[in-house]
Amino acid sequence: MTKARKYFGALALISGATLSLVACGNNKHTNSSNANKTNHKFSETVPVKSIKKGGTLTYALETDSPFTGIFLPELSDTTIDDKVQSPGLESLFSTDDQYKINNKGAATFKLNRKAKTITIEVKKGVKWSDGKQVNAKDVEFAYEIIANKDSKSQRYTESLADIVGLAEYHEGKSKKISGIEMPDGENGRKVVLHFKQMKPGMLQSGNGYFWEYAEPYHYLKDVPFSKLLSSDKVRKSPLFFGPFRVSNIVRGQSVSWERNPYYWRGTPNFEKVTASVVSSSSATQAIKNHKFDIADVVNTQWDQTKNATDTNFIGEVPLNYNYLAFKVGKWDKKLGKNVENKNAKMNNPALRKAMAYAMNIDAVAKRYYQGLAFRVNTLIPEQFGDFSDSSIKGYPYNLKKANELLDKAGYKKKGEFRVQPNGKKLTINLAVRNNATTAEPVWRNYIQQWKKIGLNVKFVGGRPMEFNNWVQAVQSDDPKIDVFEGGWQLSSEPSPNDLYSAAAPYNMARFVSPVQSKLLADIDSEKAFNHKYRVDAFRKWQKWMYNEAYVVPTTNSYSITAVNKKVTGWSVKPSATNWFSAGFVK
Repeated sequence: MTKARKYFGALALISGATLSLVACGNNKHTNSSNANKTNHKFSETVPVKSIKKGGTLTYALETDSPFTGIFLPELSDTTIDDKVQSPGLESLFSTDDQYKINNKGAATFKLNRKAKTITIEVKKGVKWSDGKQVNAKDVEFAYEIIANKDSKSQRYTESLADIVGLAEYHEGKSKKISGIEMPDGENGRKVVLHFKQMKPGMLQSGNGYFWEYAEPYHYLKDVPFSKLLSSDKVRKSPLFFGPFRVSNIVRGQSVSWERNPYYWRGTPNFEKVTASVVSSSSATQAIKNHKFDIADVVNTQWDQTKNATDTNFIGEVPLNYNYLAFKVGKWDKKLGKNVENKNAKMNNPALRKAMAYAMNIDAVAKRYYQGLAFRVNTLIPEQFGDFSDSSIKGYPYNLKKANELLDKAGYKKKGEFRVQPNGKKLTINLAVRNNATTAEPVWRNYIQQWKKIGLNVKFVGGRPMEFNNWVQAVQSDDPKIDVFEGGWQLSSEPSPNDLYSAAAPYNMARFVSPVQSKLLADIDSEKAFNHKYRVDAFRKWQKWMYNEAYVVPTTNSYSITAVNKKVTGWSVKPSATNWFSAGFVK
């Protein structure tokens, strides 16, 4: 499973389809915290039985839009693309079930805090699906893709810029990344990363300070960075060093995979894999008819799905949350950072909090999600243990408090609706993903709730947006959008720096604060190698975000997978190696 990246996408609760990405919840906390908010408990692994070699596994890609098919993790940033490429895409590193990096994967890992280095050595015999050994240059090349402005990668962040020379390369001041050393040359297998400062999360996968993937330099070197996104080598015939390689792609609809004959661990049990798109509205029937061997359960259809015959259901509470975010600025391409507009319509914490308090989230979760969803109170999920601040109570439904906040802040009623404190008309434009049959009724409900406190909220375009259009509009700061809902699939290291810092492209609310910058710096500082200090830093940031309410967490839900009883060994644990080790029952 992939663990290193943060995604926004057509998933989680509102999408109906559950997530697949860094998705596996931390086993240590899953059943002791969030799980208590529902009446359901699930095993994380299908019972292991004798496995036979061979057979074609059918795998559901649940989406109501065609997948983009960007087979390059440095450029793809939606969960569905991650899921599409999962049979072939493999991280350099393996982890345990608490996401701590170990040396059981394709490369070994050694951190030297004093020297400010991390040494990565690709194992001999780890080969691309064309038979060429994965080498040091392949590891470095992935950084070049991310940091070269021509590639337009969303992955370049302040966190990665802690690598010496990466910022200079990004700015075009250097043709090489000086802090990536290849002691045995480009064709060697060893890479030494030099950092400006070491960070406490570096031992965890998904930490954001180094990339966990490699790309085939020998194969892609002749493709200009500006052409990578559209290249046939990325879209039609990508190379991987994971268990499977692509045999056929029907653009946006299906991908067929065959065994990678050069896979370093050996021969996968499945002979072939076929991954095909199915709409969220058709998913339940597809599961009941055994159209797919592996399929995510649409939570809103759980009652219709749970009695499917010859099916095992496994599940976990993933590292996710859905949220409501308030646009208060824009992304400045020249500066490479967010710029907040203090005069933005939504730049008033009282207005933001009032909207949060007016949302009847608990009632919606109960009505539409059949006991599998629950309200979350803070932006650091409970699976992260004491880093999550349980003292924060979030914004439970409270129309009286919502009205009081608006009254005190000067949002006076003028007829049916309130006006801004300056007396101007107030219309709030909301962008919503149309990624489930429940999306429209759920958000029309919230619009009615906001009307009860005198706020005139309308869908951008009059209805929920097609998912890919939503992505483009939110990322490009479409001026029509005042408020948007979304969902994050989090990486397995809890630092929020890549999502909410001043220089984070994914800070799509575009808020900037010197106070927050200091709080985020504390979370990832040298002092934070002390666990107690880091816990305190996390809690201070959560309280600040709660008080400012630029981004309000709303819900999370169980991620349930339906597994045909013919399949054994399939797991949602972080350490799982499903594509290699699972198979059909003998």
